Amino acid sequence: MPVKRQIPDSHGIYFITFTCVRWLKLFQITDSYDLVYQWFDYLISKGHHVIGFVIMPNHIHAIIAFRNTGKRINTIIGNGKRFMAYELVERLKDSDFYFLLEPMSNWVAFFDKARNKKHEVFESSFDWKECNSVEFIEQKLDYIHTNPCKGNERLAEHPAEYEHSSAAFYINNIQGRVRITTFLEMQDIDLFKVTETSP
Repeated sequence: MPVKRQIPDSHGIYFITFTCVRWLKLFQITDSYDLVYQWFDYLISKGHHVIGFVIMPNHIHAIIAFRNTGKRINTIIGNGKRFMAYELVERLKDSDFYFLLEPMSNWVAFFDKARNKKHEVFESSFDWKECNSVEFIEQKLDYIHTNPCKGNERLAEHPAEYEHSSAAFYINNIQGRVRITTFLEMQDIDLFKVTETSP
């Protein structure tokens, strides 16, 4: 369940989840998986590390090692959500999905409308859990990678078959669209050291 708690640290490894508003399948509808890849690329360019991920039609799970950049992790994630939200709205407009844009506009809270927010694209909060052990990371990687193989709308029979996931890397050693840093590699990386450039 999404929470509004702030991540207390400026660095660390976190399992995060954020969801499209009302579970709309916005990534699938607009074929916008590339927006998440762009965000991952941006994070990596700033010294952060993607340990594992899955992009579902309406939500994202990821394990990210955030390096200390002097910015709060909540701010980094919030900026990523804003970037994706803007682009998703533009793609909905380009595809004439106004039947979705109208309710998404109505779902904007009064306080956010006062700040000139036009559409509610993601649930306002995101879920996070700090990864304090290898066992916990392995558990969450298994959860992430089997996500497309569950539920009524199975997207794949086997985790490695799902395109928008790090499963193929961990199962078949196939490096995909995102440069994955394994949790074993992370043991030799100092996340506390402040980087010269900040996201």
